[in-house]
Amino acid sequence: MGNRFEIGLVADQEEWAQAQIEEAIVEIRRIERLLTTFSDDSQTQFINQNAGIRPVAVDAEVFDLIARACRLSDLTQGAFDLSYGSIDQSLWNFDQHMTALPSPETAREMVRLINYKNIILDREKQTIFLAEKGMRIGFGGIGKGYAAEMAKRLLIRKGVTSGVVNASGDLTTWGLRPDGSPWTIGLADPDAKDQPFSYLEISGLAVATSGDYEKFVTIGGKRYSHTINPRTGLPVTGIKSVTIISPNAELSDALATPVYVMGPRVGLDLINQMRDIACVIIDDRNQVFCSDSIVVKG
Repeated sequence: MGNRFEIGLVADQEEWAQAQIEEAIVEIRRIERLLTTFSDDSQTQFINQNAGIRPVAVDAEVFDLIARACRLSDLTQGAFDLSYGSIDQSLWNFDQHMTALPSPETAREMVRLINYKNIILDREKQTIFLAEKGMRIGFGGIGKGYAAEMAKRLLIRKGVTSGVVNASGDLTTWGLRPDGSPWTIGLADPDAKDQPFSYLEISGLAVATSGDYEKFVTIGGKRYSHTINPRTGLPVTGIKSVTIISPNAELSDALATPVYVMGPRVGLDLINQMRDIACVIIDDRNQVFCSDSIVVKG
């Protein structure tokens, strides 16, 4: 999935635990085959190839994931949008060769096809139709969280009572550590990503972070994140990282990007209206904003 997955379990027998980990890896690979845009025979690519042409029948699992994503798009007023895949990636390399931003006119043209309302779902026929030719969907903002959540659920069904599934820093936990304490999770410092700036003690919760420290460019002395605002087509500025804590890895993963796009005031207002979800935001002045449910210990 373009991400490194790490799985750790608490168990009495190493051989049994390793067998369960292998089953979880098979599950992650199964999901990758469904959702990848790097294979012409994935269901995602069938949908994209038939944009503006015809609806595509998909598995119930894929249909339900897309339906949940569209509901999240409604909730975030389009800040989360699966059809971000319509952006011309050739304009957004975010490497040393990128020395200028596209003009606002070019950026607006790039996002013309980004509109989750043109993802047409027919639940009775279990089909997905992209209404405009050239539209593309992608699961980069939700896929690894979904895979982590499904791996966790499989492991619980197999009798694993405690563990962690870590999808490149977006992780989900259940149970307790061998000493009976909660899992301790470090929140990456945006200015030194290998060093935590704070810690969380969690169990039965999932954590996902969206930040500009993984991929960005500096143009004219200003740092631009690889996260693109689907409304403007331009990179998000002013925020270094957003961390979401929730009971579900898919939800944490999916909320991190739109809150990043929304910014501290609007993003925290959204999170504070949602049950069992918390958020930590760091802006470009290193000011830390927390949702109402976060308790800060000295």
